[in-house]
Amino acid sequence: MDDGLYSSSAPPSTAAATAAAAAAAVGSSVIPIVNKLQDIFSQLGSSSTIDLPQVAVVGSQSSGKSSVLEALVGRDFLPRGSDICTRRPLVLQLVHQPRRPADAEADEWGEFLHLPGRRFYDFREIRREIQAETDREAGGNKGVSDKQIRLKIYSPNVLNITLVDLPGITKVPVGDQPTDIEARIRTMILSYIKHKTCIILAVSPANADLSNSDALQIARNADPDGSRTIGVITKLDIMDRGTDARNFLLGNVIPLRLGYVGVVNRSQQDIKSDLSIKEALAREESFFRTHPAYNGLAQYCGIPQLAKKLNQILVQHIKTVLPGLKSRISSQLTATAKDLSFYGDPVESKAGQGAKLLNILAKYCEAFSSMVEGKNEDISTIELSGGARIHYIFQSIYVKSLEDVDPCEDVTDEDIRMAIQNATGPRSALFVPEVPFEVLVRRQISRLLDPSLQCAGFIYDELVKMSHRCLAVELQQFPLLRRSMDEVIGRFLRDGLKPAQDMIAHIIEMEADYINTSHPNFIGGSKAVEQAQQQVRSSRLAAVARREGVDADKPQASVRTQKSRVLLGGRTGVNGVVTDHIQGLRPAAEAERPGSSAATSHLEHSLSTIQLREPPAVLKPSESQSEQEALEIAITKLLLKSYYNIVRKNVEDFVPKAIMHFLVNHTKRELHNYLITKLYRDDLFADMLREPEEITIKRRQIRDTLKVLQQAYKTLDEIPLEADTVERGYSLDSDATGLPRAHGLSSSFHDGSSPYSTPKQPRSRKSSHSGEQLPFNPDASGNGF
Repeated sequence: MDDGLYSSSAPPSTAAATAAAAAAAVGSSVIPIVNKLQDIFSQLGSSSTIDLPQVAVVGSQSSGKSSVLEALVGRDFLPRGSDICTRRPLVLQLVHQPRRPADAEADEWGEFLHLPGRRFYDFREIRREIQAETDREAGGNKGVSDKQIRLKIYSPNVLNITLVDLPGITKVPVGDQPTDIEARIRTMILSYIKHKTCIILAVSPANADLSNSDALQIARNADPDGSRTIGVITKLDIMDRGTDARNFLLGNVIPLRLGYVGVVNRSQQDIKSDLSIKEALAREESFFRTHPAYNGLAQYCGIPQLAKKLNQILVQHIKTVLPGLKSRISSQLTATAKDLSFYGDPVESKAGQGAKLLNILAKYCEAFSSMVEGKNEDISTIELSGGARIHYIFQSIYVKSLEDVDPCEDVTDEDIRMAIQNATGPRSALFVPEVPFEVLVRRQISRLLDPSLQCAGFIYDELVKMSHRCLAVELQQFPLLRRSMDEVIGRFLRDGLKPAQDMIAHIIEMEADYINTSHPNFIGGSKAVEQAQQQVRSSRLAAVARREGVDADKPQASVRTQKSRVLLGGRTGVNGVVTDHIQGLRPAAEAERPGSSAATSHLEHSLSTIQLREPPAVLKPSESQSEQEALEIAITKLLLKSYYNIVRKNVEDFVPKAIMHFLVNHTKRELHNYLITKLYRDDLFADMLREPEEITIKRRQIRDTLKVLQQAYKTLDEIPLEADTVERGYSLDSDATGLPRAHGLSSSFHDGSSPYSTPKQPRSRKSSHSGEQLPFNPDASGNGF
């Protein structure tokens, strides 16, 4: 027993009475405040995301739910019938108020939230209004809707309780009900009872198989451990003779942490014969007092006990969830105020529109520059964005592609050899001519133009993408302005791309126009010759080694044959220049013999008939290269590669600079002025800043939500000190919940504390909420920009 609750000198009965008084005081304060919160949040309809403490009543059709609710109120006010009666969720707020002897007839009345200011003193009128409001939303032929009806009943005969009466679970569709009516109703019920802030009142008729109760089954789906479910067993008086529900009430069959309460309903015959609820309650009390099966359980049976239990558990439940509730409302209040600030207020005046447009343009250009420089707030951790993509294009695409190119990959040895021979004219070259080198290197330099222009195009595309991403969400508010800005910025970027492309072309032309062989990084002639000689020597040795391996297997040619080859070798030409075959060639000794003048004459005649073939239209060098030609080719390649690498590095450096200067940085510097020049015109203000209808609706919804959250936050400040500081362990009975010690439950449930008790908190002379400032006081004139 907690010292803070019970005095050591006070007898138990006095302590229990003190605790009951404390609980009643708390219940009379926190439940109305939660009811007020429910009324506040009902303005948002289904868009509200705050789950308030409440009790949801679930059960199958004709399980006795309506009878239980009417018994709790003490009045007949709900629609009746043999089939489905509750077709919309009914939020029923019972508000206890003191009796006024001077005007006893006005002690009880009902109020509907959809009819503010109107009181219903005749409860038959309440029934008719419920039926009419149900028909307005769900139709008149048994249709079902999930839109709530909110009814508040004031009476001295009720305890402060808030319940939600949900449509009964039905199996067979009737009237206008869809074929999947059971699934729809179950989904509707689960949408309420799935929240941890909801207490489930599972109503099951005793004349059916309680172990297969629809209410207990759906409650178990949402509350598997039974920690927030109260079982109500109705129609105990019409169970089969010889059977009773004692084991269920004791929790021996399906244990529930909050236990069970048994009740006796009025029958249809009782209702038709106008048996009053007061008389029915008296008959119920007599039934439990005289039935042997419920001997000793009378305090856990009957409507009065159910009302007391619901009140107590709801109070404890509210106390448990209030701290988290206020935190959630505070967070949503801040977020909603931020959303409203984002949208701002519509501006009507020309001056205001002009200022707003200038603000948008300035903010846009600032966001664009920040994105290029990598200083924007929303830095991605998933992919490269903004200026990082530009750097990647320069270094990982452009530079890397140029470095991977071999300047000699499309220049063959024969190309170089042909160029050298053409450059020497009619003479043999004593040194490697410069002209072939310059011709070839210019051709390779010209290859750098296309990838450089492609690089500029890539950067242009990136800037266009960045322009679309800047203020993308904010400018959804002004679609015409967004389109106009896209057009103007696209034109500006295209205008900036042209000088960048021209500068790139100039860079390539400058490199090709002047071949600077005096560059300090150029290999030079002597060094090139030295390296080329080494290459040629190495290749010749390798070729000789391969030839020797082949020639070793061939027979030696005769000396005579070799000499003949020597004599004839110099007469064999190339490119079709050939000598006639000399027949009858004799040895020189024979030619010198006297008396052989005829033969000599004949020989002279034969030598004088040599004929040359016409040269072909296309002349090419002979297939075999001389050592000198191989050396010249190797030198030319070395010079070509050396100078190309110099030019490539220059281009890799200057092309990105040209793109950054003429396109990227030019855009950062001049875009703002360009936008103002093109868009800041008085005759365009209204069209540019015209909002779509959905934006106007969204702003209004956000304002309504903000107003509701502010009201709710202020309402929570009305919670009295006791709601925060009532200490653990108060109870209306020997157990914190007034429940029997059910079989199968943990011992902690019966240690004198309620599962919904709050821990001790230090007392304060001031409410923990009093004087606390709202987390956000929005300025109604907040500007979205």
